[in-house]
Amino acid sequence: MKNVIGVASGKGGVGKSTVTVNLACSLSRSGATVGVLDADVYGPSVPTLLNVWDTPRVIEDRIQPLQAYGLRVMSMGFLIGSDEPIVWRGPMISQAVTQMVQEVAWGELDYLLIDLPPGTGDIQLTIAQVLNLTGVVIVTTPQHVALGIASKAQAMFKQLHVPILGIVENMSYFLCPSCGERTDIFSHGGAQNLCERAKVPLLGEIPLDTLVRESGDSGRPIAADESNSAQRQFFDTVARNMARQASIRAARVLPLVQVEQR
Repeated sequence: MKNVIGVASGKGGVGKSTVTVNLACSLSRSGATVGVLDADVYGPSVPTLLNVWDTPRVIEDRIQPLQAYGLRVMSMGFLIGSDEPIVWRGPMISQAVTQMVQEVAWGELDYLLIDLPPGTGDIQLTIAQVLNLTGVVIVTTPQHVALGIASKAQAMFKQLHVPILGIVENMSYFLCPSCGERTDIFSHGGAQNLCERAKVPLLGEIPLDTLVRESGDSGRPIAADESNSAQRQFFDTVARNMARQASIRAARVLPLVQVEQR
């Protein structure tokens, strides 16, 4: 895996899973080989967002990821019923996430995007310990309550020495489809302020849009659409900026080449 990127939020309900799936589709459309690991064990959303519910096969003791829109996908939602809750303690959750990382036949990947659960708990710690993360992307909405929790998520990854590739402001504003008037429903600009405090880049602003919601509900990500819609372009922009930051991070950690003195 060339780049392993966590997508985190701290707070639930900010559209983190939707952002993860659409960024993965944008990267895949650009020609990259992409995997998606749904690490939100308690509330897996990726099966719904991609409309894939098959049970993975096991070949030679390796779990085969499912395929959707050119992505290799693994989720706990493939292994349990859609209405079945997971009532597990922390060690069991950590073991399940470790298995989805180490016992799945991911193959060679340019990117593995990990949809992390809300909060700052066991799964985040496990992922940081098991995988050499290229970095994480923080997803937030503009209002103060979401930004405060996003700031805590950013501080947690800093303590774990995981780089922050940037911040995405989701549901940033609403454009009226009839008149084009812009309305800042959840305020606006909060992510930019958080970026300035944390000294990380703003990867992009994604508006609140009916088509994005409908595409998620139907399991057809807007970023997988071949038509060059405005909604797709927002995710494409964030994906390009994220990939650029991942490349910068990779360049920083390359070992120096020793030059022989003559």
